[in-house]
Amino acid sequence: MEQKYILALDQGTSSSRAIVFDHDGHVCATAQKEFPQHFPKPGWVEHDPKDIWSSEASVIAEAITTLGINGLNIAGIGITNQRETTIVWDAETGEPVYNAIVWQDRRTSEYCDGLKAQNLTG
Repeated sequence: MEQKYILALDQGTSSSRAIVFDHDGHVCATAQKEFPQHFPKPGWVEHDPKDIWSSEASVIAEAITTLGINGLNIAGIGITNQRETTIVWDAETGEPVYNAIVWQDRRTSEYCDGLKAQNLTG
């Protein structure tokens, strides 16, 4: 029986990472690739969803190729991301509607301040 691995994907603020673990939890291969951040207005921070996808696909390919395996050797995938970053996708086309709004973005800060003033932030 072929050995199986776990692929971990970490989507960070400035880069994508892939780590391949063996059955015993040892790191067998890693890959990382930076991608650009966009600042269309002061206080705004965005990522192009296609850059995110491309960088993740690239690090996945690099990690499994480095190890000399293919997708059939992957038993499971774990994904971690920035949580607060938001992307809206078109349900019919699967295409992103707009750039990802990154957790560092300040465009709603006045609205959030209003919620705080009303003690609505929990």
